[in-house]
Amino acid sequence: LCKRHHHCCLVYIWRPLLFDGCLKRKDIVHLLTKHSSYCHQQMSATLRTSGSMPNKKLAVGAQPVKKLVIKNLKEAPKLPENFEQDTWNNLHTAVNAIHKAQPTSLSLEELYRSVENLCQHKMAASLYTRLQADVDEHIRTSELPRLLGQTSDPTLYLSLVNTVWQEHCEHMIMIRSIFLYLDRTYLMQTQGLRSLWDMGLTLFRAHITTNEEVVRKTLTGLLRTIERERNGETVNRGLMKSLLRMFTALGQYNEAFERPFLEASNAYYKEEGCRKIQEIDVADYLKHVEGRLAEEADRVIQYLDVNTKKPIIMVVERQLLETHVADILAKGFSVLMNETRVDDLGRMYQLLARVSSLEKLRASFKDYIKATGVDIVTHPEKDATMVQDLLDFKARADSILDQSFHHNEAFAYGLKEAFEQAINSRQNRPAELVAKYIDARLKSGGSKGMSEEETESLFDRLMVLFRYIQGKDVFEAFYKKDLAKRLLLGKSSSIDTEKSMITRIKAECGSSFTSKLEGMFKDVALSKDLMDAFAAWQEVQAGKGAMITRPTIDINVSVLTTGFWPPYAPVEVKLPKEFIEVQDLFKSFYMSKYSGRRLQWQNSLGHCVLKANFPAGRKEIIVSLFQTAILMLFNDGKQVEYQEIAELTGIETKELRNTLASLTLGKAKVLNKEPKTKDIGDEDVFTFNSKFSAKLFRIKINSVQMKETAEEQTKTQEKVFEDRQYQVDAAIVRIMKMRKTLTHNLLMSEIIGQIKFQAKPADLKKRIESLIEREYLERDPNNPQLYTYLA
Repeated sequence: LCKRHHHCCLVYIWRPLLFDGCLKRKDIVHLLTKHSSYCHQQMSATLRTSGSMPNKKLAVGAQPVKKLVIKNLKEAPKLPENFEQDTWNNLHTAVNAIHKAQPTSLSLEELYRSVENLCQHKMAASLYTRLQADVDEHIRTSELPRLLGQTSDPTLYLSLVNTVWQEHCEHMIMIRSIFLYLDRTYLMQTQGLRSLWDMGLTLFRAHITTNEEVVRKTLTGLLRTIERERNGETVNRGLMKSLLRMFTALGQYNEAFERPFLEASNAYYKEEGCRKIQEIDVADYLKHVEGRLAEEADRVIQYLDVNTKKPIIMVVERQLLETHVADILAKGFSVLMNETRVDDLGRMYQLLARVSSLEKLRASFKDYIKATGVDIVTHPEKDATMVQDLLDFKARADSILDQSFHHNEAFAYGLKEAFEQAINSRQNRPAELVAKYIDARLKSGGSKGMSEEETESLFDRLMVLFRYIQGKDVFEAFYKKDLAKRLLLGKSSSIDTEKSMITRIKAECGSSFTSKLEGMFKDVALSKDLMDAFAAWQEVQAGKGAMITRPTIDINVSVLTTGFWPPYAPVEVKLPKEFIEVQDLFKSFYMSKYSGRRLQWQNSLGHCVLKANFPAGRKEIIVSLFQTAILMLFNDGKQVEYQEIAELTGIETKELRNTLASLTLGKAKVLNKEPKTKDIGDEDVFTFNSKFSAKLFRIKINSVQMKETAEEQTKTQEKVFEDRQYQVDAAIVRIMKMRKTLTHNLLMSEIIGQIKFQAKPADLKKRIESLIEREYLERDPNNPQLYTYLA
C-alpha cells in the first residue's frame, strides 16, 4: 500500500512540477515524508478498527472480526535481468530523438521514472558516463561538421553559429528535464562532477569554440558587424547579443572576444581620429566624439558585456581625445572663443575633463584672455573704444566661465591673472581711460537711455577693471581732475551717483585713497551754505545803512580747499567792471567771516549765463568766463579786431584763440569772423552775428572747458610721476632705516614689494642715486653693490 501510494504521489502530485524545473530536492523529500506519514496513520486506524478487543464481548448478532496478519516476504525482490541495459536503451533512444528533433516513444514521465529507478539502484555513475558520451558524440559528429567549411559570408556564418548554439541549448534543457533526478541527487552530492548543463557547455566549448576555424570566422564576423554598425549600417543586434552571451556562458568572452574587440576598436578609432581632426572643424569633431561615446555606451547596453564598458570608453577617449588634445586646442579654441560658442566650449570642457586635460584647457583659456586683452590695450588707435571693448570682453569671458566651464576655480583664477597682466601691459594709459570713461558716464546725459539698475551694473563692472589696474594713482589723478570739472561746472548727472561711485572706490582702496575726493564734496556743500550766508550778510549790511553797492548780477561762488582739489595755475583776465565789483563784495564778506585766509580767483573754472538779444529772439547763452569777457565787448554792436580783443581781455594767446574759435567756428556761431577761415589769425575781425538763430532758448557754448587739452593731460601725468618719485624715495628710506645695510638686488626687490605701481629698474636706480646725492644713503667703499643708511 505505501509503495503504491508513493508512486501515485510521484506521478500525479509533483511529477508535472518536476519537469518544469520548479521543484527542488528538499521539496520532494518534504512531500514524500508527509505522504508516508499519512499512509501510516491510515494503516494504524484500520488496525485499531479491525483488531481484536479481548476485554469486550461481541454483541449479539455481530459478525466475528477477522485478523490481518502481515508477514515478511520469503525472498527479497530482484531486479529484472538486463534492467540497466534495457533502461539505458530507452533513455539512449530518447536522447537521440531529442538531438534529431523527433518525438520519443515513451512519455517524459516514463523516462523520468527510468532515470529515477537507475539512480535509486545505485547506477547513477554509469548513467552519467553514458549520457556524457552520447552528448559528446552528438556535438562532435553532428554539430561541429555543420560549422566547418561553410560560407565565408560573415553575417550568414554568424547566423549558422547562432542556430547551432540555440539548438544545443534547447537539447540540453530537454535532456536535463529527463535526467533531473540524476542532476538533483547524484551530481549535486558528488564532488568533481559538473551539472548536466555545465557538462553540455564544457563539451560544446571543447569541440566548437576552441576550433580554430570556428573561432576565427565567428570573431571576424562579430568584429566586421560592429565595424559596419559604427559606419552607420543597420545590423542584427539580437544575433550579436545571442552570440556574445554564448561566449559569456562558455567562459570565453574576455579571451576569445573582448581582447580582439578592444584591439580592433583601438585601431579603428586611431585611424578615424587622425582623419576626422583634419577633415572637419573642432566643433563638429567634438560633437562626433560625444556621439561615439554615446554609441559605445549604448552598444554595451544592447549586446556587449557590462564589464566591457569601461575599457571601450577608455579606447575612444584615448584615440579621439587624449591623442589630439593639442590639435583640438590649437585649431579650434580661439575660434570658439571669438564666436562665444558657449555650448561647444562646454562640450570641450566636459570631454577634456574625461582625459584629465583641463589644465591644458585652462592654460589655453588664460593665454587667449591675455593675448586678446593685450591687443585691445596696446594699440593706440583703439584708445577711443578701449574701456568699452575691455568691458565687453570681460563680460564675454565671464559668461563663458560660468556657462561653459562651470565657474571652475582654477579657470576663474586664470581669467583674473590673465586680465590683470593684459590691462597692465601698457602703463598708465588704461587707468587714465577708465577714469575718463567713468567721467563720461557721470556727466549729464552720459547715462541716457540706461535705467538705474543698468547704470549701477555698469559701475560695478568698471570697478572690476579698476581692481586689475596697478597704477591706481594715475586713475586717482585723472578722476579727481574730471570730478572737479563736473562739480564746478554743474555737469554731474547726480550727486547721489557720484557719491555711490566714491563709496565703491573707498571699498576697493580704503579711506585714505578717497579722502580728498570726499573733501571736494564737502567743499561743494559748504559753498552752498556760504552763499546763503552771503545773501543774508548783504541784507544785514543794507539794513545797517552800510555803503555797499548791490550787485547787478547774481553770483555763485565755490570756495575750494587747496589740498582737496587738483592744482590750478591762476590765469589772468580783464573782467568787466560788473564782475570786479561783485568779486570785491564777496571778498569783503568772506574775509570778515574768515580772517587770515587768502582767496585766489580761478578764472579758468568760472562760467556765466548771458542774456542775449538777437533779431530772431532772445536767448540765454551758457559760456565760460573767458567767453563772457569777449562777448561783453560786442554790446555796442561794433566790430572788434583780434589785437583789440587780446588787449582788452588780457587772455593768453593760445587760450584766446581757442575761445574765439568756440564762438565763431562751433555749432553756435554767435560771432562772425572775417576772413572766413578755419583758423584764428592776428588780422581777423569779429562782429556780432545778428542772423544767429536756434530752436532752444538756452544754448551751451562752454563745452570748451570740459575738453581736456594735451597740455592738461601732460601736466597730470607729470604730477603723477612726481608723486611716484616721492613714494619711491619714502620706500627706500623706510627700508634702509630698518635694514641699515642692504645689497642693491635686495633693495630693488624690497622697493618693488612696497610700491603699488609698476616701475622700471632704471627709474628706481635713479631714485637711489638721488638719495645718495642728498646723503640719505652711501655706497660701501669696498663694495659698490652695498648701500648703508646714514642717520
